[in-house]
Amino acid sequence: QVQLVESGGGLVQPGGSLSLSCAASGSISSFNVMGWYRQAPGKSRELVASITSNSNTNYADAVKGRFTISRDNAKNTVYLQMNSLKPEDTAVYYCRYAGARLYWGQGTQVTVSS
Repeated sequence: QVQLVESGGGLVQPGGSLSLSCAASGSISSFNVMGWYRQAPGKSRELVASITSNSNTNYADAVKGRFTISRDNAKNTVYLQMNSLKPEDTAVYYCRYAGARLYWGQGTQVTVSS
């Protein structure tokens, strides 16, 4: 079992910044992929960014150049720095861990609004 604890999120004005973090604990695989997905009302859940345990990253086109994913393997924690936020970034953001099995965090709300 792997447990994921997310933190961060909240309300920010357009153009602002927010950061999210997700700490994994439990049976952590030596190779794993951690990432962030988001789901806006009425839309499907979509990939935002992911990072492997050897720090290969992947970003959705919509966030390239604005969001940065990083991780601290010693802490089994993944971070998402979100800059230049837009109203269309409003969604519930979910952390995902993919190792021997797949796990999801509980989600955290990000709202971009003036």
